[in-house]
Amino acid sequence: MSGLRRWGGYVALTVVFAVACGLLSWWQWNRRAEAVERIDRIEANYDAAPVPLNDLVPEVDDPARAAEWHPVELRGAYLADEQLLVRNRPRNGLAGYEVLVPLLLEDGRVFVVDRGWIPAGDDPEAPASVPAPPAGDVVVVARLRAGEPEIAGRTAPAGQLATIHLPTVAAALDAPVYTGMYGLVVSEDPGVAESPLPNFRPSLDEGSHLSYALQWIAFGVLAFVGLAWAVRRERKLARGEQVPPKRRERDAEIEDALLDAQG
Repeated sequence: MSGLRRWGGYVALTVVFAVACGLLSWWQWNRRAEAVERIDRIEANYDAAPVPLNDLVPEVDDPARAAEWHPVELRGAYLADEQLLVRNRPRNGLAGYEVLVPLLLEDGRVFVVDRGWIPAGDDPEAPASVPAPPAGDVVVVARLRAGEPEIAGRTAPAGQLATIHLPTVAAALDAPVYTGMYGLVVSEDPGVAESPLPNFRPSLDEGSHLSYALQWIAFGVLAFVGLAWAVRRERKLARGEQVPPKRRERDAEIEDALLDAQG
């Protein structure tokens, strides 16, 4: 009975381990599916011709994830006094900021535009200078991006944000603000002599999720292979058959032989 209880415990442990491996593999499959979906959106939208914003994002709170990375044409005027900096944005190993400027559109709504990246200054809490946006009426081409969530416990000084959390930007403006999407600047007309550095083209690398998913499946299968080997060995011992010694036992025998030879 004690043997059955012991082997029942081994089987239960193996099943639990295999189920855990299966869940981790499933999680990696889902992560890969998300990465492939993101890459498909980039390939479909990134180099598309610009269209009016309302064609892709008709409502201010519309997330419009299928349109992410698609260029849109915006007409209006920058609200330079409402400019915000997004802190902790590294680029090529350098600390810096993203520059957000709300754009008051011709229809009275406000769309948040990310004009690009600037480096931190000597003061780690602020850049040395921030290039001003074009004054007056401007035509902006920008690629759509989804807003970012808030991060619990992360704060920022006045005039700065910890993340591109669009509802936070909207709360400070007295106008309907797009809170589902914002835009990365592609071009501005008229332009200015000095602008923040443009954002990089997004990576098309899906990562190692597929190999990790297959590895977790392999680990789950190997657990049952190991259990089957242990059962077979136990049966041979019960029948009095000779079984190959374990590696540790063989090593101990070799050490004893060497000691005997030296003695």
